[in-house]
Amino acid sequence: MRRPNLRWADGIQRTRIRVRIAKMLITSGRVVSGKIVVDGDPLPDGALVTVLAREADETFELDSAAEAELLESIAEGDRGEAVPAEEVLRALRNLE
Repeated sequence: MRRPNLRWADGIQRTRIRVRIAKMLITSGRVVSGKIVVDGDPLPDGALVTVLAREADETFELDSAAEAELLESIAEGDRGEAVPAEEVLRALRNLE
């Protein structure tokens, strides 16, 4: 099967790949007495969850090219040059 090439806003041509993303619920919460308490409605019993916790001193390093790309992406967001989440999700659903 031939995969069509897509040109993204950054001008880089990428090959379209087929992905399947399960429906997910994203929620926030806090650890209270060693247990995770989510904000809002509780998750259903038996729900499979992945927990990502921020560390107080968490850092990361970038090479100069990645830093430039990150800074340009932040500037695009500041200028309002972003794709609405609904549009991204619709495009992902259409890949299925």
